[in-house]
Amino acid sequence: MNPTAATFATTHWSVVLAAGQSTDAQASEALEQLCRTYWYPLYAFVRRQGRSPEDAQDLTQGFFARLLEKNYLAQVERQKGKFRSFLLAALRHFLADQRDRARAVKRGGGADCLSLDAQTAEQRYCLEPVDRMDAEKIYERRWAMTLLEQALTRLRDENIAAGKLELFERLRDFVAGESDISSAEAATQLGLTESTVKSALHRLRQRYRELVREEVAHTVAGPAEIDAELRYLITVMSQ
Repeated sequence: MNPTAATFATTHWSVVLAAGQSTDAQASEALEQLCRTYWYPLYAFVRRQGRSPEDAQDLTQGFFARLLEKNYLAQVERQKGKFRSFLLAALRHFLADQRDRARAVKRGGGADCLSLDAQTAEQRYCLEPVDRMDAEKIYERRWAMTLLEQALTRLRDENIAAGKLELFERLRDFVAGESDISSAEAATQLGLTESTVKSALHRLRQRYRELVREEVAHTVAGPAEIDAELRYLITVMSQ
């Protein structure tokens, strides 16, 4: 079986698109899972527009409450393509609707909505660069970083299941391209030969690339869009 086709058999955004405006339970679950993964880039977008932490939390949570009630799924047919693009367009529309209101929907507003970790969100936002990066650029950069973090978390979980957590933790910075030690030093720390460490690192990097590709696949409408989205995210991360 074609690996790409197999990936797309369970991809999230394609399930939502296929369901359109219906109340399909699988589509609702897929949409909620995507939202739980990618809510922080929207929070950062709202904060970068000058909103307070409290207002940003209210607005982000109110947006998801409305989105998950399917009020905005009517836009899916027009948006098509990337979940990233759909989500930002839907948020802009929501913010425009809220502009004349004194405050956003209160946290939850009596309806089921996405539970957001406001404290963690603001801690993360405080680490954002203090340059003049506009709200859309910071949204895209946070989106790319969240996607990469999600892939790395999945890789860690796989290594925990395989009983290789220590090896993974020693090599994770190499996988992410941020290590400040050599492979020889890592081998010494692990009590392994350097060739063994290099082989393990090669496998980790290969699997990480596969997982990044899968994460991208979850957010686009079809296999033909994966490579272009990967190239775009690489460009975003390099800016």
